[in-house]
Amino acid sequence: MDNLDKDMKHIPIMTREILEHLVPQEGVCRIVDGTLGYGGHSSMMMKANKEALLLGIDRDNEALAHSEEVLSFAKGRVNLVRGSFSEMADIAKGIGWNSVDAILLDVGISSPQIDDAIRGFAHRFDGPLDMRMDKRSPNTASRILNRYTEEDLARIFREYGEIRSNKKLAAEICKRRTDKVFTKTSELKALCEELFGKARPGQLPTATLCFQALRIEVNEELEQLKKAVVDGIKLLAPGGRFGIITFHSLEDRIVKQAFKEATKDCVCPPGCPICICDHKASVKLVNKKPFTASKDEVDFNSRSACAKLRVAEKL
Repeated sequence: MDNLDKDMKHIPIMTREILEHLVPQEGVCRIVDGTLGYGGHSSMMMKANKEALLLGIDRDNEALAHSEEVLSFAKGRVNLVRGSFSEMADIAKGIGWNSVDAILLDVGISSPQIDDAIRGFAHRFDGPLDMRMDKRSPNTASRILNRYTEEDLARIFREYGEIRSNKKLAAEICKRRTDKVFTKTSELKALCEELFGKARPGQLPTATLCFQALRIEVNEELEQLKKAVVDGIKLLAPGGRFGIITFHSLEDRIVKQAFKEATKDCVCPPGCPICICDHKASVKLVNKKPFTASKDEVDFNSRSACAKLRVAEKL
């Protein structure tokens, strides 16, 4: 896939809302894009504010190389680093930033990653069961399917895929892998369709939920998100804003609860006669309900339909 194809297929989500509610429109400011991807959001932010400085972070080396070209117009204002958004505080300090004015996370998987069969993220393509965002990681979807215990597989499918028949799926995987290990996306898709048939109208196919669960486990996405929210709030300067785009309920629930907790002056258990936690609110919510994509954006880019943007401001 060449650069032109990637540019055409990677459409940044909710750009209007990000510019309006997250990024200072003028003056020197420090921005962290913790999910740099192919540079769509960062390019938009750097063009909107000609004095902004950017720290772009991504685990995918291919994405970083592409973003370096996309952001070449802002040379001298950009630092690109390979790493996870859960490491953003340490990475920022490594370049001399003790605080920042804006943080953006676009959680999940990018369109070019989904559309690349070799990466193994989508069941509509036949490819290796990989699913790693960082190819340096030893854990792949194939390794999980072929080595995890039946109980652990069921847990992953239940917690990360919310699959009701998680035990049935895990048991069948363990039964079949004794004869032939799982190596290709088509094999897992065929198993899901054989066991559960086609999805009912309005429901996601079991294969989609299964692939989602495996991807989250491979990349430790939810644990990394929990850490990133806490560390990101600490990294913000007073008045700085933290925006997080999520695409499914598991991610959104983590962000919603973490932001809500950070708005409280007390987190003592209910019924505690006096406050003993010494907890102080560190942020306020910019939007109590998440921003969602407009109808026009959804019509233009269907992948924005389930996106939610929550923004918090440092006190």
